[in-house]
Amino acid sequence: MRLATRRRGEWLMSSYFHEGRQHQVQLAGQCVEVTEIGRGEPIVLVPGLAGGWKLLGQLAHLLAHDHRVISYGLRGDRFPAGTARPRDLCELAQDLGALIEELGLERPAVFGVSFGGAIALELAVSQPQRLGALVLQGVEPRFRTTIGATIARRVLERFPLPSDNRFVNQFFNLLHGGKPEPGPLVDFVVERCWETDQSVMAQRIALLETFDVSDRLWRIDVPTLVLAGSRDAIVPPVRQRALAAAIPGADFRLLDGAGHVGFLTHRNEVARRVRKLLRSAKHSPC
Repeated sequence: MRLATRRRGEWLMSSYFHEGRQHQVQLAGQCVEVTEIGRGEPIVLVPGLAGGWKLLGQLAHLLAHDHRVISYGLRGDRFPAGTARPRDLCELAQDLGALIEELGLERPAVFGVSFGGAIALELAVSQPQRLGALVLQGVEPRFRTTIGATIARRVLERFPLPSDNRFVNQFFNLLHGGKPEPGPLVDFVVERCWETDQSVMAQRIALLETFDVSDRLWRIDVPTLVLAGSRDAIVPPVRQRALAAAIPGADFRLLDGAGHVGFLTHRNEVARRVRKLLRSAKHSPC
């Protein structure tokens, strides 16, 4: 089911980043969009596999009451064809580190969701001096290849699909933790995800297949919060709890009733948890 034009417009504008500032930076020779909203101690939001920074807009709006919130486009978001694509998650983590340096941020908090959580984790173990705090949702230290993910990757690689393809839309619906009730939120997620080129989605799924930081988690020495949706069907909460247990001093919190997009459906609780972590991090002894 598609949103009426007016309601689509309302949900698009509800990304809230239109209230802030947009500019561009060069990362690995490619121009990417950077969006900022709010003032205060900085927090960088790293978007997931599809949907880009727009999918994080409502959460950004809540966090912007107390923070300068920054998000950006991953390589491939704007110009998927004919551009150099990252060979692994390490390169995307280097992009994130370069962005932090380019913006002159001194040990900002970094919040990564799903694929963006893997990028944030890679930065935290390879360049721990870059971060002041770490928040993760929908991520594990080594992604396990599933039949569903393999099929989705092969379909995305080989078959040009219309933006209302039922097969892929069912995959997007899994992000909610089960079949969701039809409505504007569901359509918003699907439409934002389809703004990412399907070849880029497939390539990012492939990058996750070689991602593994499980033997380097001990290097993370900043306040860390791991949030997991209790109904996350993509990365089950038991795996995310294990991630938190492997990071020294990390806190684990379950988002009751949330799926993989808990940062959107449970954004008020997520924002509250993040603020609490950052307040405690600010007042903790060095």
